[in-house]
Amino acid sequence: MSHCRLTSNPIKFFICILAIVSLSFNLTKSKAQSSTNSDSIQQKMQWFADAKLGIFIHWGIYAVNGIAESWSFHNKDISYADYMKQLNGFTANKYDPIAWADMIKKSGARYAVITTKHHDGVALWDTKESKLNVVVSTPAKRDLLAPFYQALKKNGIKAGAYFSLLDWSHPDYPGFLKDSSRYVLKNHPEKWTRFQSFLTNQLQEVMHNYQPDLIWFDGDWEHSAQEWDAVGIRKRLLANNPNLIINGRLMGYGDYETPEQNFPVTRPQFKWWELCMTTNNNWGYQQRDTAWKTPYEIISIFVDAVANGGNLLLDIGPKPDGTFPKEQVTILSELGKWNDRNGEAIFNQLGGIPQGHFYGPTTISKDSTTLYLFLQGKTSGPVMIKGLDTKIKEVTVLGNNTKLSHKIVGKISWSSVPGLVYIDVPTTVLDKYITVLKLTLDKPIKLYRGKGGL
Repeated sequence: MSHCRLTSNPIKFFICILAIVSLSFNLTKSKAQSSTNSDSIQQKMQWFADAKLGIFIHWGIYAVNGIAESWSFHNKDISYADYMKQLNGFTANKYDPIAWADMIKKSGARYAVITTKHHDGVALWDTKESKLNVVVSTPAKRDLLAPFYQALKKNGIKAGAYFSLLDWSHPDYPGFLKDSSRYVLKNHPEKWTRFQSFLTNQLQEVMHNYQPDLIWFDGDWEHSAQEWDAVGIRKRLLANNPNLIINGRLMGYGDYETPEQNFPVTRPQFKWWELCMTTNNNWGYQQRDTAWKTPYEIISIFVDAVANGGNLLLDIGPKPDGTFPKEQVTILSELGKWNDRNGEAIFNQLGGIPQGHFYGPTTISKDSTTLYLFLQGKTSGPVMIKGLDTKIKEVTVLGNNTKLSHKIVGKISWSSVPGLVYIDVPTTVLDKYITVLKLTLDKPIKLYRGKGGL
């Protein structure tokens, strides 16, 4: 755009000046709106950032035969017809949503996410869009979501709804098998339009009926953001609830990332993220899967996720009658007891100091004046911290409040490089799983990140 020049035509000059003023105002307004949007997102994500622990629940007809949810017929391990016969065995006759919420509360979890509908299209509520739901088509004969969400909210637990974008049972979805039954969307626009209407209506039912705090999408990989109308989906959801949190599986139009099963080795660069992980090797109930993770393994994974700035979304899979395997009950119980002793170092805290300063996970208080060290296994004796350039006022052990001594080694009076901190940890103070040391500092933490030169 050319600069305004004072010419013999004052009207043109005046119009030019108005254009520049208008552009400047709009740019300022745009920047202000961007800042406001950023602040708004930060505000709505705060509870998620502080929550640290969520419980994931995969419940559906696949629990009847104990087979992979949806994927078992997609990968032709079982025929679609035989898969759907499981509808007849899904009773939920021992389902106790109040007991579920109580178990989740005692685990220390701040939110829970349940599969409202997996890729097989079987809904756990009485959807008006399809007869393929547990109320109409299974012996359960009731909405399984409403009482669970009510119990969660009564316990102060945020409610999440897993929802599969794709639906391998819907007649207008482009096929559910890896063969020629898939149609090209552009050749059948009327089918895809009908399916999008179905998808929109089911999402509206979930939002209207249960008012979840979080939507956990899955199945976005089969189509592009444009084909899904990801922008439109997000817009409609937030119009219903501006504070709704949306996971990242909406082709990039979510609020946070959720890596699955595989733990990142280096700290993710995402502002918000959660690791979703199973308690054995499968999401839903499979009686033949006995590869249970131990409570220690779960707690160590949990600690690692939090120390790296993320959350853990820990999965459990109920049986078709609504009860849980005893191993999962034990895992949640032991996790809850550990959180009772050590939750101060977890909840509402921040990811810890960079690797290399301490050989283990750490977290920091929001005011940076408290550092928490997690001792993996049965670590005792002297533990070391490098590069801590802040005075330690006190060291205590969470869970028993034992005070520990510490000393500084190798500090040279004329050098700005801090010495090494050694803390002596006796075996008598060790936690059953992971011991946490609380370091109270005299001011916000400062770390030396140099090479040790003069």
